[in-house]
Amino acid sequence: MTGGMNRREWIAVAGGAAAAGLAGCGTAPRPSRPPRVSIVKAPAYDQRVYDIMRRLVAEHAGDVRGRNVLLKPNLVEFEPASSINTHPILVHAAAEAFRAQGAASVRIAEGPGHRRNTLDLADAAGYFHTVPGFEDDFTDLNLDDVTRVHPARQFSRIEKLYLPNTALRADLLVSMPKMKTHHWVGATLSMKNLFGVVPSGIYGWPKNVLHWAGIEQSIVDLHHAFPRHMAIVDGIVGMEGNGPIQGTPKAAGVLVAGRDPVAVDATCCRIMGIDPLRVGYLKLAVQSGGSLAGHDIEQTGEHIASVATPFELIPEFGYLRQVRS
Repeated sequence: MTGGMNRREWIAVAGGAAAAGLAGCGTAPRPSRPPRVSIVKAPAYDQRVYDIMRRLVAEHAGDVRGRNVLLKPNLVEFEPASSINTHPILVHAAAEAFRAQGAASVRIAEGPGHRRNTLDLADAAGYFHTVPGFEDDFTDLNLDDVTRVHPARQFSRIEKLYLPNTALRADLLVSMPKMKTHHWVGATLSMKNLFGVVPSGIYGWPKNVLHWAGIEQSIVDLHHAFPRHMAIVDGIVGMEGNGPIQGTPKAAGVLVAGRDPVAVDATCCRIMGIDPLRVGYLKLAVQSGGSLAGHDIEQTGEHIASVATPFELIPEFGYLRQVRS
């Protein structure tokens, strides 16, 4: 591990300034142009995904010629009848799209918080079968060298983060989550997907240190730690109910993409029938310049109303339900 982290430093990860999430964080100025988010209908995991992905990358990625791109899917557990993980065909389609745009390298990386053998999990989820040369292009972030960094804006009690060098060195980090409900934060989308970037060897299984420091606050800290990123959300078949592992598959038939993860996640929430203004970590993100209001987001592709698919929520999160006007 880079930096020679000792036990005292490891313990300090969970400690730090006692404080609360919003202390010292002013409201950042909004960008002159509203964030753009695309919604595209995608009824199945088939060859049509490749054309859709090429269009989404061309619209949102910018100039990636000569750049290093890192794709971060959501790999958690594997149950054959469930829809826990980002579908491998989407990851392969994204890799092909970025290479066609001239990216110097496209790698895939994940650091699961439950399974310790990441390659076995990826194999069970179909990645070896679907993505040619997967093992050569994959980095297990739980085993990667790390560098100590300080969050650009601190919301949690974590004073410093130990983050994998593969992620830190990427010119563009592409968060590719599954559209799911979550039994601790209500919804897990592109921002929450960054929990898989922090190494479990340091933060525990399942990322216990981040939980102790405040889950929602840690989500926003990680969002600020990776400013050069894009989001592509797998909503073809998501998960409702007791997600992110024990829920029920939910077909929404969409892909949602953009360069502003806050705006992307807010859009996904509206598709799911969730009010993003009631989701804790999204409200925190607004304190540093994120966009949640529908009129602050430039929507392209499908209208939310045409793809709206209410996801079931566990009773504890019934208050997140979006009120229909």
